[in-house]
Amino acid sequence: MSFGDYYRLVATRLKPGVETFTGANWDLPAYGEIEETFQDHELFPFGRFPSVELYRYLVYLRHHGFPSPLLDWSQSPYVAAFFAFRDSPPEGPEKRSIYAYCETQTGIRGGAVGEPMIRAIGPYVRSHRRHFRQQSNYTICGRFDSTWLFHNHEKVFSSPRPEQDRLWKFDLPSLERSSVLQSLDEYNLNAFSLFDTDESLMETMWLREQTFRI
Repeated sequence: MSFGDYYRLVATRLKPGVETFTGANWDLPAYGEIEETFQDHELFPFGRFPSVELYRYLVYLRHHGFPSPLLDWSQSPYVAAFFAFRDSPPEGPEKRSIYAYCETQTGIRGGAVGEPMIRAIGPYVRSHRRHFRQQSNYTICGRFDSTWLFHNHEKVFSSPRPEQDRLWKFDLPSLERSSVLQSLDEYNLNAFSLFDTDESLMETMWLREQTFRI
């Protein structure tokens, strides 16, 4: 999807409803005011997208389930472990995976026009409480082809340069789900502490009363 199409979707069509029901306000320019920048590689460098206000808005949407180009990471391996083991599908996988990402190993990045690239945006933004509860960080992946387009992270990870975009995968057996979640809960790391909603409280209480006691 192009940056322009996604911006028009969330900033023009979606924003009035979000602001109406949340009482929040995001001061974003109209699509027509910045439309040309999405087609200009020089005027719209990847390293400055998104703007601070747009970033706040995208983080909010991401944490509330709206499809997002932001890939959500946690700076805490324990939070990552919680999300890896949280779900319990009827026929679950034999293993759960936790990923670790390093943007640069040497502090130097490279790339060429037209190549997909990943950018870590950083945690320092005023947004929803979940952003801080979960120690969130985010990456986006994009490329320029007459206009800026979002791209698949996995295609960059599958052929990274040695000095950047390194990804490590750690597999753990799903049979350890209960013991992992119970150990995290003993440090008050659970759905309720990470989401702070009535639904997450019920989820946490169920695990404590019906899973951890078995």
